[in-house]
Amino acid sequence: MKNYKVLTVRQPWAHLIIAGIKPVENRSWKTDYRGLLLIHAGLGYDPWDAELEYHHGIKRGLLTYGAVIGSVELVDIVTEHSSPFFVGPYGWVLENPRPIDPVPLRGQLRIFNAKLNLKRKAK
Repeated sequence: MKNYKVLTVRQPWAHLIIAGIKPVENRSWKTDYRGLLLIHAGLGYDPWDAELEYHHGIKRGLLTYGAVIGSVELVDIVTEHSSPFFVGPYGWVLENPRPIDPVPLRGQLRIFNAKLNLKRKAK
Protein backbone atom coordinates (compact mmCIF):
# COMPACT_ATOMS: atom_id res chain seq x y z
CA MET A 1 0.00 0.00 0.00
CA LYS A 2 1.19 3.45 -0.87
CA ASN A 3 -0.03 6.91 0.13
CA TYR A 4 -1.39 9.00 -2.77
CA LYS A 5 -2.85 12.46 -3.33
CA VAL A 6 -6.39 12.17 -4.73
CA LEU A 7 -8.85 14.60 -6.31
CA THR A 8 -12.55 13.82 -6.74
CA VAL A 9 -14.00 14.90 -10.09
CA ARG A 10 -17.59 14.41 -11.23
CA GLN A 11 -18.34 12.30 -14.25
CA PRO A 12 -18.08 12.70 -17.23
CA TRP A 13 -15.15 15.05 -16.55
CA ALA A 14 -13.14 12.39 -14.69
CA HIS A 15 -13.46 10.06 -17.69
CA LEU A 16 -12.43 12.81 -20.14
CA ILE A 17 -9.36 13.63 -18.02
CA ILE A 18 -8.15 10.03 -17.88
CA ALA A 19 -8.95 9.53 -21.60
CA GLY A 20 -6.54 12.40 -22.35
CA ILE A 21 -9.29 14.57 -23.83
CA LYS A 22 -9.58 17.16 -21.04
CA PRO A 23 -6.13 18.61 -20.20
CA VAL A 24 -7.34 21.09 -17.61
CA GLU A 25 -9.59 20.79 -14.54
CA ASN A 26 -11.50 23.89 -13.46
CA ARG A 27 -11.40 24.81 -9.79
CA SER A 28 -12.26 27.87 -7.73
CA TRP A 29 -9.13 27.39 -5.62
CA LYS A 30 -5.38 26.91 -6.07
CA THR A 31 -2.92 24.52 -4.50
CA ASP A 32 0.86 24.56 -4.17
CA TYR A 33 0.93 20.80 -4.80
CA ARG A 34 2.49 19.57 -8.04
CA GLY A 35 3.05 15.96 -8.98
CA LEU A 36 1.18 12.67 -9.23
CA LEU A 37 -2.54 13.03 -8.59
CA LEU A 38 -5.09 10.24 -8.65
CA ILE A 39 -8.43 11.04 -10.24
CA HIS A 40 -11.42 9.77 -8.27
CA ALA A 41 -14.70 9.59 -10.20
CA GLY A 42 -17.30 10.91 -7.80
CA LEU A 43 -20.82 9.61 -7.41
CA GLY A 44 -22.31 12.66 -9.09
CA TYR A 45 -22.85 13.30 -12.78
CA ASP A 46 -22.52 16.82 -14.13
CA PRO A 47 -25.13 17.49 -16.84
CA TRP A 48 -23.46 18.80 -19.96
CA ASP A 49 -23.87 19.47 -23.65
CA ALA A 50 -25.41 16.46 -25.44
CA GLU A 51 -23.37 17.23 -28.57
CA LEU A 52 -20.16 16.90 -26.56
CA GLU A 53 -21.41 13.60 -25.14
CA TYR A 54 -22.19 12.34 -28.64
CA HIS A 55 -18.85 13.59 -30.01
CA HIS A 56 -16.87 11.62 -27.41
CA GLY A 57 -19.12 8.53 -27.46
CA ILE A 58 -19.74 8.58 -23.73
CA LYS A 59 -22.66 6.65 -22.31
CA ARG A 60 -23.58 7.88 -18.84
CA GLY A 61 -24.57 4.44 -17.54
CA LEU A 62 -21.23 2.90 -18.57
CA LEU A 63 -19.03 5.35 -16.65
CA THR A 64 -17.38 4.34 -13.39
CA TYR A 65 -18.55 6.10 -10.22
CA GLY A 66 -17.20 6.12 -6.67
CA ALA A 67 -13.71 4.89 -7.57
CA VAL A 68 -10.21 5.99 -8.47
CA ILE A 69 -9.97 5.52 -12.25
CA GLY A 70 -6.49 6.79 -13.10
CA SER A 71 -3.63 9.16 -12.48
CA VAL A 72 -2.29 12.39 -13.94
CA GLU A 73 0.56 14.78 -13.26
CA LEU A 74 -0.56 18.15 -11.93
CA VAL A 75 2.03 20.41 -13.57
CA ASP A 76 0.66 23.94 -13.23
CA ILE A 77 -2.27 26.13 -12.21
CA VAL A 78 -3.25 28.87 -14.64
CA THR A 79 -5.86 31.60 -15.08
CA GLU A 80 -5.96 31.21 -18.89
CA HIS A 81 -5.79 28.11 -21.07
CA SER A 82 -6.38 27.35 -24.76
CA SER A 83 -8.49 24.26 -24.04
CA PRO A 84 -12.21 24.64 -24.80
CA PHE A 85 -12.76 22.90 -21.43
CA PHE A 86 -11.24 25.82 -19.51
CA VAL A 87 -13.81 28.04 -17.81
CA GLY A 88 -11.77 29.06 -14.75
CA PRO A 89 -11.25 30.77 -12.52
CA TYR A 90 -8.27 28.42 -12.06
CA GLY A 91 -7.21 25.72 -14.48
CA TRP A 92 -5.26 22.79 -13.11
CA VAL A 93 -3.04 21.70 -16.00
CA LEU A 94 -2.92 17.90 -16.16
CA GLU A 95 -0.50 15.74 -18.15
CA ASN A 96 0.29 12.05 -18.65
CA PRO A 97 -3.14 10.55 -17.94
CA ARG A 98 -2.99 6.85 -17.13
CA PRO A 99 -6.04 4.66 -16.56
CA ILE A 100 -6.03 2.04 -13.82
CA ASP A 101 -8.42 -0.71 -12.88
CA PRO A 102 -11.06 1.10 -10.77
CA VAL A 103 -10.44 1.12 -7.03
CA PRO A 104 -13.59 1.83 -4.99
CA LEU A 105 -13.07 4.75 -2.64
CA ARG A 106 -15.19 7.34 -0.89
CA GLY A 107 -14.51 10.80 -2.29
CA GLN A 108 -13.72 13.93 -0.33
CA LEU A 109 -13.49 17.65 -0.92
CA ARG A 110 -10.22 19.23 -2.03
CA ILE A 111 -7.05 17.12 -2.43
CA PHE A 112 -6.99 14.26 0.06
CA ASN A 113 -4.64 11.43 0.98
CA ALA A 114 -5.48 7.75 0.52
CA LYS A 115 -3.48 4.55 1.05
CA LEU A 116 -4.08 2.32 -1.94
CA ASN A 117 -2.70 -0.66 -3.81
CA LEU A 118 -3.02 0.27 -7.50
CA LYS A 119 -2.77 -1.80 -10.67
CA ARG A 120 -2.38 -0.47 -14.19
CA LYS A 121 -5.41 -1.04 -16.35
CA ALA A 122 -5.28 -4.24 -18.37
CA LYS A 123 -5.18 -3.59 -22.12
